[in-house]
Amino acid sequence: VQLQASGGGLVQAGGSLRLSCAASGNIFSINVMGWYGQAPGKQRELVATITSGGNTNYADSVKGRFTISRDNAKNTVYLQMNSLKPEDTAVYYCRVVQAFRSYWGQGTLVTVSS
Repeated sequence: VQLQASGGGLVQAGGSLRLSCAASGNIFSINVMGWYGQAPGKQRELVATITSGGNTNYADSVKGRFTISRDNAKNTVYLQMNSLKPEDTAVYYCRVVQAFRSYWGQGTLVTVSS
């Protein structure tokens, strides 16, 4: 399974970005899709996940501002990021789980200026 993430960039505080991550390759049943963020000098942390049934989970820091969604027909997961803050600056990685195996994308950089 290969993951291609896109949508990162530079945005001012209060702005919005939409990240996308498309999965390709040997796909037969992706269970969980998610986004993780790694800020400079920090560990990678969960931002949001979504199951195949549509159940979502968010980090407390992004609740009410970020929305995760997925298009199962396109094997794509999205992260709508609103009301961005400088502390949201990070490399965002997508991750999918299929048959108990985890796959990671290459990361896309989000920089929020104050």
